[in-house]
Formats: sequence, structure tokens, C-alpha cells
Amino acid sequence: MRLKLNRHAEKIPYYPAAGGYNLPDGVALLASNECPDPPLPEVVAAAAGALQATNRYPDPSYLPLRQALAEHSGVDAERITVGNGSCDILLAIGAALLEPGTELVHAWPSFSVYPHLEAASGATAVRVPLDADHRHDLDAMADAINERTRLVIVCNPNNPTSTGVGLDAIRAFLARVPEDVVVLLDEAYIEFAEQYRPADSVPLLDEHPHLVILRTFSKIYGLAGLRVGYGLCSSTELVGAAARVRQPFTVSVAAVAAATEALRHPGEIGARIRQARESRTVIAGGLQELGIVPAASEANFCWFDLPVVDGRDAAEVEQRVIAGLREQQVLVRSGGALGRPGALRVTYGTPDENQRFLAALRAALS
Repeated sequence: MRLKLNRHAEKIPYYPAAGGYNLPDGVALLASNECPDPPLPEVVAAAAGALQATNRYPDPSYLPLRQALAEHSGVDAERITVGNGSCDILLAIGAALLEPGTELVHAWPSFSVYPHLEAASGATAVRVPLDADHRHDLDAMADAINERTRLVIVCNPNNPTSTGVGLDAIRAFLARVPEDVVVLLDEAYIEFAEQYRPADSVPLLDEHPHLVILRTFSKIYGLAGLRVGYGLCSSTELVGAAARVRQPFTVSVAAVAAATEALRHPGEIGARIRQARESRTVIAGGLQELGIVPAASEANFCWFDLPVVDGRDAAEVEQRVIAGLREQQVLVRSGGALGRPGALRVTYGTPDENQRFLAALRAALS
């Protein structure tokens, strides 16, 4: 007998776990935009020490981490919300705002979780195409807002295209958004950006009454496996809105301890940022030698269209190249799975992994 799902849940695609992480040592994991470096030893020690208290639930206020984030960002702890990865906060904000008859506006292609907000709530998503340079078309997004719009999402830098828009453009966009519409500025990759620094967007919280800046410990801090994200909010009302619809205790004591400790090591984090930017230069140069021009990356990954010759289908070329890379133990992300057949998204790895990728791509294209 067929399971009777609600009509909104039926719209959400289900992809069974493929066991892709049971991989042999030596595979270059360049598909998920993770940090190639393990957590700092002090961070590992903090997480391990917290395990002694796992017989108790975590403090649902996550106050030590929120206080550390307040010192780090300059935003009052009362206006900071913490979640099981930034997706947890994203989905909570969506659940609090969206319902049938309402709309959300976001760019496309963009982060693959955004369509889940539409499907789970029964709201309508207005997907605004990126511009010719794979960036957000903020003017078109502002034009798409109407009286039914509850939520607008700007992913900056954008996943999967790696591109970013400048602070002046975001400020001008916010000026066009009605005050009763919530804007979610998803800055998961902001530490890698060069157009503006993480601290530069914080003053925007005082320029729009319903702004949430989403950030994560999964990328530059190397804590993807612990799942910690946070939101800087214009008001405590937004913090409360997310709390109304979320489960309690979503962030473990180990994750809270690790994230709190990670904030105490800006020097090491700065070195990681510099390494990612060096990798960006190396990968871009290697791609250009192959006749490939990647999008202007502001993140820890790149996005590019594969060369299509002899009238071949773009999706066919993509799958052939991905198979060739896999044979060389290099895993990358399919553009077809992200809405653009014939494209690839590639995370910057260690210097050795970057060279392995370029060599494997050269062989796959030959």
C-alpha cells in the first residue's frame, strides 16, 4: 500500500544515501566544498572534552557560543541564533514565514536546499535566473517581489557558481525590499570572498528591519561533520521566529565546544583563507591552459562549463569527464545535478589535490 504523504512533502525529491563516503584512502574529495584541512588540535581537544557531559542535553540557549559569536561579530548575543548547520536556521525561518499562497524569491541556480522551502511549505518559489556572468541579478530579484512575498534569499558568494556581488549592490537591493519582507543573506562562503570582508556586511543589519545573515562553521573552520551554523539577525523577533518552529537541542555539546574554540584562532583561519585564494589562482590558471574560463570565484570552489566539441551533448560530455576523473580518484560535483548540464563545480583542495585534479581533467578531455 502506498504511503500517504502530504501533497507538499511529495514534491521534495528523495535521494537514498549512496554510500559514497565509503571511499579508499587517497581519493581527492572535491565535490562538497569542504575544508581540506582537519580541525585545529585545540578544537579537537575542546570537542573531546565536551563528550564527558553527553549524558546531559546541551544548553538550548547555546549561550557560550552565542557570546563568543557576539564578540567575534559585534552583534549582540540576543540577536544571534545557532543551529545544526546554517541549513537548520534556513529551514526554520522558512517554516516560520511560508505557507500556501505566499512566495519566496531566490536566484537560480543557487543552493540546492532552497527548493525544499517551497515544497515543504506549499509556498511558491519565484526563481530569478542569474545574469550572464553567473551572478545574482539583484534588480530582477527586486522586481519579482510583490505583496505575496514573505522571504527573499541572496546567496553570496553563490553556490554553485562561486560568484559574488559587492556590498554596494546588496545595500541598494535592500533599499528596494519592503520592510515586511525577510531577507536572508546566505554568507556560508564569505570568509573566502575578496569583494568585502565578513565584518563589512554586519552594519546592514541596522539598514533593514528583517535581515538575517547566515554563516557556518562547515567551510573555513573545517567543522562540516559537526554541523554548526549561526544567524546574525536584525532583531530578536527573528531569533524568536526561528525558535518557535525548531526542535530543541539541535546542536550537540561537542559541536558547541568545538565552534567556540575555533573562534579563538584567527591566525590559523587567516592562513587557510590565504591558501584557498592561492588555490583559486592555480586552478584558474590550469583551466585557462585547457581553454576553459571559470566564473569569477569568490568562494573555496570554482564553476565552469566544459568545452563541447563535435556537436556532442553537454550532459554526455559532463558524464564522460566525471567518469574519467573518478577513474583517477578525483570526485567533483556534477553541474547537471545543480541545474546546468555540461558544467562542473570543483572544490579547492590541498596543493597536491589541485594538481591531481588538473592532470585528471586534462586526461579526461583528451
